[in-house]
Amino acid sequence: MPIKALAPQVVARIAAGEVVERPASVVKELVENSLDAGATQISVEVGGGGVSLIKVTDNGAGIPSEEVELAFERYATSKIGDLDDLESISSLGFRGEALSSITAVAQVDMTTCADGEKVATHLGLEDGAIASRSTKGRSQGTTVTVLNLFRKIPARLKFLKSIATENSHIANVVSQYALAFPEVKFSLSLDGRVALRTPGSGKLLDSVAEVYGAEIAGNMIELKGEATIPRVTGMVGLPRVSRSGWGYLSFFINRRWVNSRMLARAVEEAYHGLLMVGRHPVAVIDILLPAQDVDVNIHPTKSEVKFANERAVFSAVYRTVRQALAGQTPVPHVEAANKPVFSSVVRESASPTYVGAGADLSFPPLTSAAALPVLRVLGQLDNSYIIAEGPDGLYLIDQHAAHERVLFERIERQRAQREIEVQGLLEPMPLEVSPRQEAELWSHYQELAEFGFAIEPFGGKTFLVRAVPAIVHDRDWAGMLRELLDSLSEGDKSNWAETVIITMACHSAVRAGQALTDSEMRELVRQLEQAATPHTCPHGRPTMIHLSYGQLKKDFGRT
Repeated sequence: MPIKALAPQVVARIAAGEVVERPASVVKELVENSLDAGATQISVEVGGGGVSLIKVTDNGAGIPSEEVELAFERYATSKIGDLDDLESISSLGFRGEALSSITAVAQVDMTTCADGEKVATHLGLEDGAIASRSTKGRSQGTTVTVLNLFRKIPARLKFLKSIATENSHIANVVSQYALAFPEVKFSLSLDGRVALRTPGSGKLLDSVAEVYGAEIAGNMIELKGEATIPRVTGMVGLPRVSRSGWGYLSFFINRRWVNSRMLARAVEEAYHGLLMVGRHPVAVIDILLPAQDVDVNIHPTKSEVKFANERAVFSAVYRTVRQALAGQTPVPHVEAANKPVFSSVVRESASPTYVGAGADLSFPPLTSAAALPVLRVLGQLDNSYIIAEGPDGLYLIDQHAAHERVLFERIERQRAQREIEVQGLLEPMPLEVSPRQEAELWSHYQELAEFGFAIEPFGGKTFLVRAVPAIVHDRDWAGMLRELLDSLSEGDKSNWAETVIITMACHSAVRAGQALTDSEMRELVRQLEQAATPHTCPHGRPTMIHLSYGQLKKDFGRT
């Protein structure tokens, strides 16, 4: 086939295919245009999953009558003027294909009235061309109606999901911008049903309550970002409102909604040790950056961005979220019907230390402002739980989880000070490993020396162990090493050192079902009281639950 220039209609369809992936893409582009126009009220009406109808109405600046047709030309925009503007885009645009691309795949009507105009201009477009123009009455602002999306592209229609699924994607788009712009009043109607209505009060918590509900809103912590750049603001949820998926992580760069694995990882790491495996936090985070420090134009739908200094952004997000959580680590307590909830008692403690931008991003200790009170040991339940009395009620302490936390912080502290206690073996012991374990051991056997392991290759899949950390010398350290190697081969190697510490602490801690003497229980509780993060084990499980005196009196009918 000879080389030839494509017809304008084909070019438009190709461009539309990049920008308009599904009905939610149309909603996103139109809502962003409304926000760029300074709207304080935005209404979105959807029918048939967005295929039959998408209608976005705002009270923004509107488009002057003489510029309405130009708005539908490719790369026509009011958001940039020259090449320099491309280096520092401050609006929610620009790729220059939104309205033009939408008209290539749907029937579009626009009614718009700019400030100072007495009547609105109405424009009807079909197949990318203007079909009608007239005047109408309406107040300042713009209404864009999109009908019969993908009607002439059956292949694209075939790959759309059910109406419910497409509605879900649309609701997510509107919800995200309702979180990014709490001062804007949003409403969303799906097939005649009001799905979202925000008050536009300017308070993020009000938008969170409308989007996620009262339970999550009541458990959010405000992020008080430092006055430096990048500046991180927003809200994050307490660990108890964690979710099983990543869908509750919202990130905005200069209020632009983006997807970023790097930002998600920064937040996840800030919660490290506070959430159980498989649970993920709730977070609404806006990052303020100079426009020239972020490239917003790398993706056709503008859903991804590129940072000039990723490390500084990662560190700022991690540090701000970690700092907010430091004073909010809760203690589970028991209420009626044995339903575990969390105490919000906050006590003063030492100030936490955090990682700075560009510094080593290994996990610093999380100093909890909710320090434990002095506890008096009463006994042991089921050889697994320590019963203790505090000034505010009864505490049940999981002895294994508590000892894990104590040992984890001890090993971490000794490693930082290069004071790991080592126990030499009377005779070198051979350690046989599987092929997968062998690969990990070849990669890390020298680095394991800083934890007290003296290991050297012996031939084939066998290694010689000459010394082990004193904390595990009377345990099954060979089984611990094999479990550690399996964890490293299957999991995230970005923080393998912490995996080593967690595994050592787990294998060295007292077990559930192990009887403890009174002195052993008192010593364990004393050490837990001094821990930086006493309320969770290194895996994120709670170390204790609390039954208050008030709840006891209530249950016994004394109130």
